Amino acid sequence: MRLGLLVPTLNAGPRWADWLAALARQSRQPERVLVIDSQSDDDTARLAQEAGHELLTIRRADFDHGATRQLGLTQLADCEVVVCLTQDALLAGPNALQALLATFADPLVAVAYGRQLPHQDADPTAAHVRTFNYPPQSRSYSLDDRRRYGLKTAFCSNSFAAWRREALLAQGGFPSRTLLAEDMQATARLLMAGWRSAYVAEAQVYHSHNYSLQAEFRRYFDTGALHAHEPWLLETFGGATGEGLRYITTEWRALRATGWYWPLRGLLGSAAKFSGYKFGRLYRYLPTGLCRRLSMHPAWWREAHPPTRPVQ
Repeated sequence: MRLGLLVPTLNAGPRWADWLAALARQSRQPERVLVIDSQSDDDTARLAQEAGHELLTIRRADFDHGATRQLGLTQLADCEVVVCLTQDALLAGPNALQALLATFADPLVAVAYGRQLPHQDADPTAAHVRTFNYPPQSRSYSLDDRRRYGLKTAFCSNSFAAWRREALLAQGGFPSRTLLAEDMQATARLLMAGWRSAYVAEAQVYHSHNYSLQAEFRRYFDTGALHAHEPWLLETFGGATGEGLRYITTEWRALRATGWYWPLRGLLGSAAKFSGYKFGRLYRYLPTGLCRRLSMHPAWWREAHPPTRPVQ
């Protein structure tokens, strides 16, 4: 299969050189690497070109999580599989891409995503997020699994995910002007069309964020607003089937040996996520100006965005 690699960038910073080096060490090299840069002020674009990669520059104001990646799909028209990777997701080991690509030997798999490990500077709560969401066991999902896993059946992260290009485009590709979760929405549509998704624990990247309590609230406000704005996701797959309570329990067990600060920080973080999500679900009853202040993506609220529906 011809493999394309797509990475959106904006001021990738000091880790960018390590990112490029990790890609150069891969045992399976992509036929094409496309960097879509949003007018970086640092050396991001220059280093990408010096490494021999294709560079496409867009206006910073035009960046959109779904539409920008959709642009990349159109540019990589000669690739059967397109891997989406973010600038802060560092490939771990030389076989990460090969392990992800191998999953497509199954003709029913349309999307595969890898395991995310915490960066060395990850705080204990950030490290637990990765442990909880990305276990060491691989598995695949079909639409039938929604009875057991609920919405988690459609989970996917474009920080490190590979897509069967033609299958994705047949279901509309990545949604544009979406608040967030273009990857989950695309995966959901593929599952509804009869395809399978795969979680590949052997394909690994280092990727984590040390979020503040305010950032946790804002992230989950956007998640709640997304679920209210795109009700078909919950209507089709159901809720998280007790994942929230399981997360709090496992986090408490993981953090209680670290002293008093991190267990308390974990509980406060869970409270911020829960309250943010509930406020987000009620966004239609809130002033638009308030929504902008509560959101991680304030620009999204300046335009009208009608809900989308899956391709039937």
